[in-house]
Amino acid sequence: MAPENKISKNHAETLLKRATTASVTVATILIGLKTWGYMQSGSVALFATLLDSVMDTLSSIIIFAAVRFSMVPANEDFRFGHGKAEAIAGLLQAFVIGLTSFILFYEVVDKIINPKIIDNAALGIGVIVASMALTLLLVIYQKYVTKQTGSIAIQADGMHYTGDILLNFGVGVSLLLGGYFNMVYADPLFGAIAGFYLLYSAYQIFLESASVLMDKEMSEEERDKIQEIIYSHPQVVGIHELRTRRSGLNIFIQFHMELEEHISLKQAHIISDQVENKIITTYHNAEVLIHADPYDDGSGKV
Repeated sequence: MAPENKISKNHAETLLKRATTASVTVATILIGLKTWGYMQSGSVALFATLLDSVMDTLSSIIIFAAVRFSMVPANEDFRFGHGKAEAIAGLLQAFVIGLTSFILFYEVVDKIINPKIIDNAALGIGVIVASMALTLLLVIYQKYVTKQTGSIAIQADGMHYTGDILLNFGVGVSLLLGGYFNMVYADPLFGAIAGFYLLYSAYQIFLESASVLMDKEMSEEERDKIQEIIYSHPQVVGIHELRTRRSGLNIFIQFHMELEEHISLKQAHIISDQVENKIITTYHNAEVLIHADPYDDGSGKV
């Protein structure tokens, strides 16, 4: 997604570092809370959220490292920078989350075969409520950072944590039904729902990451916006072969710009610089490549 606000690259990098640190911290706290809750209750649904938090921690650590690596400036070996490290981290996330779901399904089957009344349901519910509150605060901050920076890694992490809130709510309901109404199959049922949610999350993150690695074009809305900026220059007659892609915080934009045939090479260079500056005013982290062409009116003369 494109950043909504115009912030400097340094500010964006600071926000990303804070967001990844917050994610690792919250995931670690949730592991402690849920481990204690699972040991006291034996709930497979609560165990599902514990596994999810363990995977969140591993994923957050991966993103923590990947985001920092993606900020490393371009060098002689990596001329376009290291931004795709975020997308690679997203693929690792998808793999880890998918693996977690299969571990969970094993526990669900065991609980269906060997049903058990939930112990200490009140304590488990308390753990879930605390987890939801902490996760909600993190998600709010991640959404803010994503809007400011357009980071795919933070967006993927935020999507997963947003689902965690719904997942935790379902677990709370299962603890209520199992602990107070002796509905022994409510616990594995919600555990199975959590497992399918994890698989869906892994699929969504995989698609988003693969799009970046495959250099998918920016959205039509963004491309239209770029063309509008280019055409705002009074001497631009037309454009063609517009190509765009994202890599971490960086955006790469290239196109052929058509100018009147009488314009000198020096004038074409000045106009290209002016158009480039207009684009960078809106997209601070853009690298713009412009090829100036003489306008062809179809008459065969240029």
